[in-house]
Amino acid sequence: MAMSIPKGRAAMATLVATEGSSPRTTGSRMWVDEEGSIVGSVTIGGCVDARVIEAASKALEDDTPALLAMALGDEDAFLIGMTCAGRIEVLVEPVDAGASSDPIVSALGVARAEVDAGRAAVIVAPLQGPPRRLVISEQVSFGTLGDDSVDRLATRLAQDMLEGGPSRIQEIPVDGESRRFFFERLAPPLSLVVFGATHVAMPLVSMAHVLGLRTVVVDGRDRFATRERFPDADEIMVGMPSEIAAGMSLGAESLVVLLSHDYKYDLPVLQVLLATDAAYIGVLGSRRRGPALLQFLESEGVPASQLARLRIPVGLDIGARTPEQIALSVLAEAVAVYHGHSGGPMRDREVTT
Repeated sequence: MAMSIPKGRAAMATLVATEGSSPRTTGSRMWVDEEGSIVGSVTIGGCVDARVIEAASKALEDDTPALLAMALGDEDAFLIGMTCAGRIEVLVEPVDAGASSDPIVSALGVARAEVDAGRAAVIVAPLQGPPRRLVISEQVSFGTLGDDSVDRLATRLAQDMLEGGPSRIQEIPVDGESRRFFFERLAPPLSLVVFGATHVAMPLVSMAHVLGLRTVVVDGRDRFATRERFPDADEIMVGMPSEIAAGMSLGAESLVVLLSHDYKYDLPVLQVLLATDAAYIGVLGSRRRGPALLQFLESEGVPASQLARLRIPVGLDIGARTPEQIALSVLAEAVAVYHGHSGGPMRDREVTT
């Protein structure tokens, strides 16, 4: 959503489906204007993007959308960064990028405004027929797919995706036949909130920044929570940690880690955090002290369902010793939990076809 829209007429190419191991996610976009200028890519270059550029020029010439389905052999797949043969689909549509009345431009603007306001949005696009768009968020229903009954069904499906889940193709019955629609989920950036401006927090924030997470550091000590120690942090907050936690809006796109290693500070913060919908909550601590913390929270009336979400000791078991290794362990576990994975070895992962 951060990509700028070209001025004037342009073709928008959107990666809507992948089969195989792809370095790009569905929703990746490329713009090709009438002069042949290119912004973005649907893969990482090579033969696929070249074919998409050719299709984009034809879409502009004919003023007609096209859906490209490309089966890739091992050699072609390797050239674009896929580790094995696969198949991709790319939707190419002509867009009057300078006209606010264009349905695609209008939809992208509405979705961008929702994401900027901290809300997820789903854009629904037909994979055949005229270029139309429907945008659904918690507060917005914008546009149409051309049929009221299709809009209603697409809205229900989009609402189910707002809390999470990958962008994907869904089939919807239209005039007695099944048609395919691309449901693209857009959300505010995944955030990492770190309580405790410690020596582990410094590499953790730097690593999260590299991954594109929005990072927030919270500590009651202004001499530790400094820009010099955390140059990559998006926000540094100094004050009573439990009060700061109570004022935060933490949801499905939030990862939270407590690194103070001092339970008298951690406990009041945890009582706040466990009542939120944060996707991940981890605490630096030992196996010996962890049960004592859980028992105290239970005695304070924290429900068992909330306690079960708490990761203590925090991180994956990678034999971490240094602050940097511990930070890697913590971030790896947080990302795994966010994606609903166990964090085990890739070689033990079940092979799917």
